[in-house]
Amino acid sequence: MAYNISMSRRGSELREHILYAAKNVFLEVGFERASMDVIAARAQTSKRSLYAHFESKENLYLAIIELVREMSLSKLKTPGEYSDDPAEALVLFCGRFLEGLLFAWTIRMCRMSIAEAERFPEGAAEYFDAIFSVPHERLGAYLRGTFGLSEAASAEAARKLLGRILYPCFPRALFGLDTLSEQSDEHTISLDFDLGPVRSAVAELLESLGDPLPGLRPDA
Repeated sequence: MAYNISMSRRGSELREHILYAAKNVFLEVGFERASMDVIAARAQTSKRSLYAHFESKENLYLAIIELVREMSLSKLKTPGEYSDDPAEALVLFCGRFLEGLLFAWTIRMCRMSIAEAERFPEGAAEYFDAIFSVPHERLGAYLRGTFGLSEAASAEAARKLLGRILYPCFPRALFGLDTLSEQSDEHTISLDFDLGPVRSAVAELLESLGDPLPGLRPDA
């Protein structure tokens, strides 16, 4: 039977299984070409079961946005969770942030969100919040608590640091100019990910705050 793998799944387990399968279909072919028939087949379930959990393709798409949001923010964590050393915490947080944006599925999700922004403005806003706004807030809160900055100063410092590491890597990836990684680690930055530019950006930020830390200067 075509649906034998999913017949043992029920309730929230089946819903999550459908979401992951649908996410892959949407990222492979885009919203318009992703049919509920194809999604049901990929999830190895029936269309009846699919519609029992998601009444329309539009609702399924928005649910995928929420899934991706949770996945992204769970992987990113907060700066303080990476290291007790402030400089290293900033480097690893920003490195993880940049690495996450440069994965192939993240770039595909960005492209699809942009393409469907007029049809699903709330979905586009939610995805933007997950990959840009929340990381900015987490970084600003860490800078505020660690370096005693005001709310406005910490927000501006976070904006400058993230902007510094995003360009030109992220625009190049978004426009398909660079080869993207298809694999991601759930728990840590890949060993082959180049943290050099991130360390330089963090060093510049710390110097601008009047608190340069040993080993982070670009010429160190």
